Amino acid sequence: MIKRVGVLTSGGDAPGMNACLRAIIRAGLTQGLKMYVIYNGYRGILERKIEEVNRSFVSEIINRGGTKIGTARLVEFEKEEVQDEAVAILHEYQIDALVTIGGDGTYKGALALSRKGINCIAVPGTIDNDVASTDFTIGFDTALNTIVECVDKLRDTSSSHQRCSVIEVMGRYCGDLAIYAGIACGAEIVITRDHMITKDELKTSIRKQINEGKHHIMVIITEKLCDVKDLAREIERDCGIETRSEVLGRIQRGGTPSAQDRVRAARLGVFAVDLLLEGKSGMCVGCVWSKLTAIPIEEALKMKNKDNGFLIRVSSLIK
Repeated sequence: MIKRVGVLTSGGDAPGMNACLRAIIRAGLTQGLKMYVIYNGYRGILERKIEEVNRSFVSEIINRGGTKIGTARLVEFEKEEVQDEAVAILHEYQIDALVTIGGDGTYKGALALSRKGINCIAVPGTIDNDVASTDFTIGFDTALNTIVECVDKLRDTSSSHQRCSVIEVMGRYCGDLAIYAGIACGAEIVITRDHMITKDELKTSIRKQINEGKHHIMVIITEKLCDVKDLAREIERDCGIETRSEVLGRIQRGGTPSAQDRVRAARLGVFAVDLLLEGKSGMCVGCVWSKLTAIPIEEALKMKNKDNGFLIRVSSLIK
């Protein structure tokens, strides 16, 4: 029977993690569980940065970005001896269950611990939306809104100066932020890893739009595909339109979580506690077509990223 539950956030921070932490802590306490926070992700277990908390610990954090308990990446956690040490420390604190909030790296850590007897439920928290087992992750909506606000402001300048703007957004290997931002902002061109175009195709499209009377062009591209500064110089040289590049960077991670992210965080957090009380382990929670779902972490890690080809088509049809 579950009596003591630890909570940690791992990987990149995401708006809404605090709201999820709040929901988990308060749901657990309501069910009579002793609740613990683990600071700085899986590293915090090894460093014994573990603290029992009450309801007041999570007071007034629902609207705060980032994560109150800190986060970190720990590559060494892939080693079995490191996992064994973590299990021994959790047993020392008599913690028999964990709720982990993060992306695929966090899921792998939770899966490893669950295989060693620690009951684990993983909650998707990452701005990239690169967890295929859920429609949306905690933090994605807020990051998207930040991008839309930035692109809208850049459009004002781009339009005034009749420029082409090449805007790099985050997402690692997932193009969801670029695609959704492209649709929301009416970008002329969206480029992601799964929906690539060649430089020649890009320039041909830009020239065509200029010839059709376009006075400014917005290109949104997912990070790690190319050097956007070099790309902007090539476009200006070969297409005859003044071009600027913008890298939005880590500003996309921060800020007050949106109402959507707060509600999603609360639903998933409470659901995670419910699963632990049902005796479930090695599972991850999600939300598909607004319905709460739970599947084995191992299965979730094998799933491919969502194919958003249809959204690319939508973008092209509504320009």
